Amino acid sequence: MAKPITSADFDSIIASSDKPVLVDFWASWCGPCRALGPVVEQIGEEMADRLAVYKCNVDEEEALATRFRIMSIPTLILFKGGQPVHTMIGNMPKPSLVAEIEAHL
Repeated sequence: MAKPITSADFDSIIASSDKPVLVDFWASWCGPCRALGPVVEQIGEEMADRLAVYKCNVDEEEALATRFRIMSIPTLILFKGGQPVHTMIGNMPKPSLVAEIEAHL
């Protein structure tokens, strides 16, 4: 299950993770975000041995949304070694999302 991430714990979680971290930037009012949410949850469960998954509510964490220049949601950013390595914007089918993640693991 994707865990919430906040400005307070973001840097420590990203920097200390022993595996890549996928962060889903979303909002409760966003239809595509609500559609993608269950897919992100499934990926988090299915790839738990290779990937940590977190969700960042952009309405509650405006500082993080600004820091990563989130202009459109949903936006997913994959971090490796504490650094962003790949960004995916918009809703997409699960096979496409998995393929993009796999290509950067």
